[in-house]
Amino acid sequence: MSDRASVEPSADHFTSTSEQGSFCSARCTCGWRGPARRARSLARDDATAHEADAGAA
Repeated sequence: MSDRASVEPSADHFTSTSEQGSFCSARCTCGWRGPARRARSLARDDATAHEADAGAA
């Protein structure tokens, strides 16, 4: 199951989450991948933080 992060993506960054077993991780179209998390909310927070950092750069 995949969820879209709840923020507007920048031009080059579109994040989603993916699950593997008990773990969920965030991914981005730029190639970035967040750490595996047990809580979906933490993976979404990672995605939100990545998009914010990408937008600031």
